[in-house]
Amino acid sequence: MTTSTTSESSAATPLVDLQALVTAVRRRRRLWCSAGVLGLLVGATVAVVMPAPPTAVAKVLVAHQEDQPNDPGTLIRTDVALLQTTRIADQALRALHSPVKPEDFMKDYAGLGLTNNVLQITVTGDTDAQAEARAKALADAFVADHVKRIKDAATAEAKALLDQRDRMQGELTQVNKAIGDGSSQTAPNASADLESLFARRAELTSRITDYSQRAADARIGTPQLVSGTQIVDTPTAVDESLVKTAATNGAVGLVLGLFLGLAVAAVGSVVADRPVLRRDIAANLGASVITELPRRRGGPWRRRRTRTARERLTTSLARTARSSPEPVSLLELGCARTASAIALDLAGALAADGPVAVVDGLPGTELARHRPGPGEPAVVSGERAASLPRQERRIGVGSVAPGTAWTDLRYLGTRTVLVVRAGHGSAAWLHTVARQLADQRIEVIGVVLIEPDPRDRTDGTLWDGLDTALRGRNERLARQGGGGTSHAVQAVGEERPRTERLPTWAARVPDSDQEAR
Repeated sequence: MTTSTTSESSAATPLVDLQALVTAVRRRRRLWCSAGVLGLLVGATVAVVMPAPPTAVAKVLVAHQEDQPNDPGTLIRTDVALLQTTRIADQALRALHSPVKPEDFMKDYAGLGLTNNVLQITVTGDTDAQAEARAKALADAFVADHVKRIKDAATAEAKALLDQRDRMQGELTQVNKAIGDGSSQTAPNASADLESLFARRAELTSRITDYSQRAADARIGTPQLVSGTQIVDTPTAVDESLVKTAATNGAVGLVLGLFLGLAVAAVGSVVADRPVLRRDIAANLGASVITELPRRRGGPWRRRRTRTARERLTTSLARTARSSPEPVSLLELGCARTASAIALDLAGALAADGPVAVVDGLPGTELARHRPGPGEPAVVSGERAASLPRQERRIGVGSVAPGTAWTDLRYLGTRTVLVVRAGHGSAAWLHTVARQLADQRIEVIGVVLIEPDPRDRTDGTLWDGLDTALRGRNERLARQGGGGTSHAVQAVGEERPRTERLPTWAARVPDSDQEAR
């Protein structure tokens, strides 16, 4: 049964919760927005501080002997590769009378095949005039090299054909001599040999004529290729607009910055494993979310909604505190100022019933700096809490942040409301808080979620299961039962069967128009 339950739980839990990941990345929008703005500024700054060097562009029409309509661009890519050779670079530098090394000059220009027969040459220089002169020399060097290669190929082909023709001519001479010698013979088979020699002479004559024609065609085709290879667009300097370059570089920097920022935010969210959804926070703490409050006031409409939610939360907590025979505390995680404000509001609401004191157990000075006015509840430190009259009601305020003295939390109150900032604590730490409070037998009334995600539509209410964080509550029920062991505690010691969740002790107070489910 344990193995099947574990397998079902692992199958139901995804490796990466996309909803939680998207929410966490959206909450870290300051990070990736700042990265995008930084990339935009860096791109624009680079365009201003490091402007593009003067550039000239020339276009060359390249004629190939092997041109085919369905050529995929292999020939023009070969021309681009040949352009990036030290031979052509050296020829261009010689025409310019430049002492620059060919290897260094090759870094200042590039070739691009626009079509199967059009080559674009881009060259940079110190000035526009130098860039244009370099582009002209480079284009002339490429055309001269291409024409030379065409002529060499044609000459080699014609020479090979003529050599073959001369060999055939020599063989034809021998055949003619054999025919002359055989015509004077009177042997019985002399006529048959003569007939075969005549056939061979006809074949050789035809082949010699063919080789002569092909050699002539090879020479005739060369002028067409030579004249077809030429500079069709003279080198001209490229007019670089600083505004356009800055805008382009800024757009590229913006995209890269946003991409890197989103990547860092996503990876950081997965690695940190900080729950931000109501569902995950409630599951990790083992207590239901009873209300949500924004951290910042915002505009007038948002401040009015926040004030209304605070008043409803104060009324609900005051009702719970009046009906509780044990002290109630507020324990914060990542929101000490908000927890202090809620405690002061709660103490003010309870002041009408009698004297109330706020016990400051926070590690900082959020409440220590508070100076109560006339008629307001007093704020005392943990050391002075023992001297308070027994009939005076106490509202404890403490922290469950790392470094908390867990054994001191029970003196602030045996029933508590956790005030947790969404995305502040990791899942492991929330488990630790739930376990430590259960070990200290501190009952968790509910969770007040601070700075929730406004688009969160998950459920923050626990409905089933006897969670580890509820051990303190069940043990309390066992003690209140007159010393006997309750059925729930017995079940924990034996099989831990499914039990019903105890009712929530404070009402849910939503912070938005969307009612949480």
